[in-house]
Amino acid sequence: MDSQDPAALEAEADRAAARGDLAAARALLERTVALDRSRADSWLKLSAICRGLGDLQAALVGVSGALAVEPLGFVPLLLKANILEKLGREAEAGEAYGHALAQQPQSVASHLRQMTEHAKRMHAAHVERMAARLDGALDAAAAKLDGCERRRAERFRDNIVRRTRPFHSEPTHFHYPGLREREFHDREDFPWLAELEAATDPILADFNRVLTAERAELEPYIQYPESAPLRQWAALNRNRDWTAIHLVRGGVPVEANARHCPTTIALLEHLEQPVIPGRGPNAMFSLLAPGAHIPPHNGVSNARLVCHLPLIVPPRCWFRVGAETREWKVGAAWVFDDTIEHEAMNGSDALRVLLIVDTWHPDLSPGERGAVSAMIAASGFDDGPEAL
Repeated sequence: MDSQDPAALEAEADRAAARGDLAAARALLERTVALDRSRADSWLKLSAICRGLGDLQAALVGVSGALAVEPLGFVPLLLKANILEKLGREAEAGEAYGHALAQQPQSVASHLRQMTEHAKRMHAAHVERMAARLDGALDAAAAKLDGCERRRAERFRDNIVRRTRPFHSEPTHFHYPGLREREFHDREDFPWLAELEAATDPILADFNRVLTAERAELEPYIQYPESAPLRQWAALNRNRDWTAIHLVRGGVPVEANARHCPTTIALLEHLEQPVIPGRGPNAMFSLLAPGAHIPPHNGVSNARLVCHLPLIVPPRCWFRVGAETREWKVGAAWVFDDTIEHEAMNGSDALRVLLIVDTWHPDLSPGERGAVSAMIAASGFDDGPEAL
């Protein structure tokens, strides 16, 4: 056939393939893509024909042609990985299967489901082999790492094999440049944590006292106006699944509650809390009802961090910041960056209770703390009800 029409050549190639003449179909498809390199389907047909002829290298060239047209195409990515596997290029195939799975559509065509499941198995095996190599390298270097350094190195390993991904500080209002981004900060930066933990029992007694007090104020934590665009807060707005007993709010003691909590109020004097007119410091008891979920969200400013002291923790309660998920343990406090995406879940049939307080980011000098306080106070921004 002496045609310069790519569509006509492809149609003739289809007829040749249908009658079993793969060599003729290959020649016609090679002419097709030579005339028009933008025909992704023609490249894929050429790849399939070459594979049928046993020429895997040519099949790889064909699928690469399709990817030049559609770099994120799920089918050509999947086929490329499979050809690499057939060629015995195990490591390349494992990585390529991961690239394909990253583009997997929500619904996979029935004829591709078996290959997709195979891709998942192959990629998982590839990740495990890589992780084993990285574990060996990490173990060899472990003698020079302290506990915090080891945890960061382990996270580096997990990022490499894509078990986790990097999360960054994304405050909704106030971003101070140059501060360390850590999901959970090192205890060594907060010497007052030990004193706070040691007071767990009397703080819990304060909570029980205020909870049963006649004029204590227990209110939904999220309270937006009905006209506000809520998005992730829609289910929890004015919902008593997540409630708070505020002790100090926007720098002002909530006397109806604070007067029942002398130990907790006294301890707050020892913490390095942000003093920002109208906004801080803040301290509250946070109550999460059985089965309640706090959706992923970000806090307002990376200049301050948030501390949790667990007081009542039933089973199946967890807290995720970025890529790290932890379970609360009574009396074991931690400090985290709430401007990194975080969420919480009470999967039990009982109430979960924390003391939550804010604290300055340890990287800020006294002068910077003053500047942050003055500028946030002068901004006039409304942080919303989830400011802590």
